[in-house]
Amino acid sequence: MTPEMIFVLIMVIIMLGALLFEIGSPAIVVFSVLTIFMITGILTPKEALNGFSNEGMLTIGLLFIIAGAVQKSGILERLMKSWLAGSRSMNDSMVRFFIPVSLFSGFLNNTPIVVTFTPLLKNWCEEHGIAPSKFLIPLSYATILGGTITVIGTSTNLIVHTMLVDYGFEGFTLFQLAIIGVPITIVGLIYLFTIGYRLLPEYKGFQQQVKEDSREYIAELIVESTFPYMNKSVEQAGLKDFPGLYLIEIIRGKERISPVVASTVIQAGDRLIFSGLISTLKDVQMTKGLTLRTGTDLELDELKNGNTAIVEAVVSHQSSLQSKSIKQSQFRSAYDAGVIAVHRKNERIESKVGDIVLKPGDTLLLLTGRDFVEKYDRSEDFYVLTPLDSPESLTRNPVKGWISIIIFAVMILMVTIGLLSMFEAMALAVVLLFAANIITAGDAKKYIHFHVLLLIASSFGIGLAMSKTGLAQWIAEGLLTVGAPMGLFAILLLMYLMTNIFTELITNSAAAVLMVPIGFEMAANLQVDPIGFAATIAIASSASFITPIGYQTNLIVYGPGGYKFTDYIKIGIPLSILVMLITVTIVYCWWF
Repeated sequence: MTPEMIFVLIMVIIMLGALLFEIGSPAIVVFSVLTIFMITGILTPKEALNGFSNEGMLTIGLLFIIAGAVQKSGILERLMKSWLAGSRSMNDSMVRFFIPVSLFSGFLNNTPIVVTFTPLLKNWCEEHGIAPSKFLIPLSYATILGGTITVIGTSTNLIVHTMLVDYGFEGFTLFQLAIIGVPITIVGLIYLFTIGYRLLPEYKGFQQQVKEDSREYIAELIVESTFPYMNKSVEQAGLKDFPGLYLIEIIRGKERISPVVASTVIQAGDRLIFSGLISTLKDVQMTKGLTLRTGTDLELDELKNGNTAIVEAVVSHQSSLQSKSIKQSQFRSAYDAGVIAVHRKNERIESKVGDIVLKPGDTLLLLTGRDFVEKYDRSEDFYVLTPLDSPESLTRNPVKGWISIIIFAVMILMVTIGLLSMFEAMALAVVLLFAANIITAGDAKKYIHFHVLLLIASSFGIGLAMSKTGLAQWIAEGLLTVGAPMGLFAILLLMYLMTNIFTELITNSAAAVLMVPIGFEMAANLQVDPIGFAATIAIASSASFITPIGYQTNLIVYGPGGYKFTDYIKIGIPLSILVMLITVTIVYCWWF
């Protein structure tokens, strides 16, 4: 090994470790390593920045805008709600819902699909006395499976396609991966409808737990005339400093003050609503002029009125909130929302709400203003799981919604018949959406996931550094030494396993970019078609079923479904094995 190869290998290992232990957001970690390669001369500035002008990366950005325009209309949500309402049994409802969802995810970004349908499914399950945990993992898995059917179904397919083009090959056609995607989607759904459903746990949803046990989450105190800090601010009265408690709302006659800020003035007769460790109320009751309200139980739904809403939000991988306490992030003032409770690994965190240090996957139950959903439904800090009674401001013109769907469908047809390239078609679709006034520049900015694009663009440079220094070839030769005696099928199996392990531990985009150069070197050494290796890597980097951290959609349903980490392992391992065997068998028979 040359010194350059050793240096790149060390940096890649450090990068993988940082991603695994969530030292920082994936985009920043990968971009930092790319910057080091540029500064040390491993890559020239032009080579390092090549990914930022990459056609595949730009196509993904355009697809974010198109998917946002389709989601904005709410048409798919309304169609699925009415379609689900006609189901007659549990199996019928699963078939009715998950087959169309798989088809949608073949053409639209998976993340907004799961964010949109999670509250719909939760409400439907609760209305029919079904545990939401029976449906939410299948929702994530169905979108992952469906995303493998087309090149635009998931960002990893487009990344691998673009790298093929960069290496001088033709790349995938729009439906080329369907030869693998359709069989694994069919088998995967059959598994989820039968064996998987039986393995799924029956947990109550987070909000449902809080509703049923509101005494453990919420308490109400009355401000008597003897309160020594009458007409003083919340901060002056020391109401923010009670151990274990968090003041989320003040009810004053018919008026509700939420969220409560430090300058809010306390008046006689105010009803102070606290969340957190209700067991510590004895300390509060010792305060002169504050009386615990007895005789009635305060229900969760009583906290909301025409001006407030109760919303669930899941902390994302790239959130600026992670590794900070709720108090440090100044959550209340930053988002104009009060935190009722925080859920992690199927359990409420029993601590003073302000002291809770947030992690990706944590579910926050928030008391918010009515405009919260509109402001933050595209926030990079968390995935907002909107209630079904969405604000009127989010309800859009259905005619424009249908126009956006028609524009997208026509563009797909253009790509299929070869009239336009994927980038050309998506660029034209976005122009038409702007021209028809279906979206604005502000909308487009909200729809684009810039952290995902930064991660993808930076990852291209990491892959180039591995190829340029010869590290990819060195790793490929090592893998061939291990796998060659067992034959090509075993080599493909080894390649799939390595890619899939990286996907489960780090991110799907990073796994794809790291493994593609290695796959191409292996194909060159074996003198076989590299498209087969590229297809194997594309599917393996998307098929994340074993952990909640490998794929965004798994993380989104993690808290709302009340799942434990082990639930993903129990349900995901059989599905991963099925997908792996089908993929490798089809690749071996079709390409080799």
